[in-house]
Amino acid sequence: MIDIRLVREDTDRVRDAVRRKKFVCDVDAILELDARRRLLIARAEALRADQKSANAGMVDLEKGSPEFLAKVAEMRAFSSQVKDAQGRLQAIEMEWQEAIITIPNLPHDSVPEGESAEDNVVVRTWGPSSEAFPDALPHYEIPCFGEWVDLAAGSKVTGAGFPFYRGEMATLVRALIQYFVDEAVEAGYSEVIPPLLVNPTSATATGQLPDKEGQMYHIPNEDLYLIPTAEVPLTNLYRDRILESELLPLNHCGYTPCFRREAGSYGKDVRGLNRVHQFDKVELVKWVRPEASFEELNALVAHVERLLRHLELPYRLLLMCAGEIGFPHAKQYDLEVWAAGQRRWLEVSSCSDFTDFQARRAGIRFRDEDGKPKPLHTLNGSALAIPRTLGAILENNLQKDGRVRIPKVLQSRLGRCTIG
Repeated sequence: MIDIRLVREDTDRVRDAVRRKKFVCDVDAILELDARRRLLIARAEALRADQKSANAGMVDLEKGSPEFLAKVAEMRAFSSQVKDAQGRLQAIEMEWQEAIITIPNLPHDSVPEGESAEDNVVVRTWGPSSEAFPDALPHYEIPCFGEWVDLAAGSKVTGAGFPFYRGEMATLVRALIQYFVDEAVEAGYSEVIPPLLVNPTSATATGQLPDKEGQMYHIPNEDLYLIPTAEVPLTNLYRDRILESELLPLNHCGYTPCFRREAGSYGKDVRGLNRVHQFDKVELVKWVRPEASFEELNALVAHVERLLRHLELPYRLLLMCAGEIGFPHAKQYDLEVWAAGQRRWLEVSSCSDFTDFQARRAGIRFRDEDGKPKPLHTLNGSALAIPRTLGAILENNLQKDGRVRIPKVLQSRLGRCTIG
């Protein structure tokens, strides 16, 4: 949630941020609502002060006297007015809360201008050129792919986009998950196994609601959502908490299945493992002091880059433009691997800094040296999403005989050098 003082004092900057991020939000209407709310707060406080003063004035009066009875009548009038003011204030507070959470986070000054993917900035690339993979095929055209990843059975059992991983491929998926978790723990992240469902308050705290409800699976009779990423339950682990300064930075990792409806997705870009509705992912989440925020973002990116290098996957790092970063994001980097068979880049990770946006919505604060609670900053990154990472491994390591070479870093976990 954005700081309302910023909306009041730097309105043009907020309007410009909404425009840059391509969101629809009536900032002027929110300011008008805020002004009405503040008037009602002042009115309610004044009435309570008058009520308290009138009550104090009754202490020295003789009970039953005309003066006492007059004060009783005055008290009743104040009580009625206070009750009415509190009712109107409660109503406008609810309306204000619903309005203020529609304002997206402000993009950081270092975020480039832009409206589409073409405006994202390539920061760096790593790995061999596309010519280094002479035997590559799109993973979904590898002869054994249908035996390894049974999309047809998944479609029959559940629906399109819910794969079965079988045999050696199931072992490879499990090895990737364990490798990513082990690397995170080695880097100082504490592992957490979170719930796979969250309530609306949790989804609102991280910014999935009211922005991404169309992408989440909803269970109406319980009013719960299947998580689109472990970021949601992990961030909410400290909701409505004040953390002591010496605990920061606080780093957690969590492996979960993730569920996304991916409404509107179709065509060649969703073939095979490119875009599925259930997928496995290891997530990294950080809670940090504001002054360390962007340094911690760089560390998060470096961790994901190290994983991709160890997996021998060519990648590029993108700094996302203002029109491409998400609703709660202040700054976002995407990492894309080169899928040699498809001859295209596939996003496998987003590393994001939310500044104090999620912390304000979730009520997560830290106690600074002055003893006063202040909103901290939250960050998260995918390390890594399995399906596209797996697709790139299959394509880039395909050999002439149809077998797939296993990256060296995973070989000890599988007990073999190839699959197929």
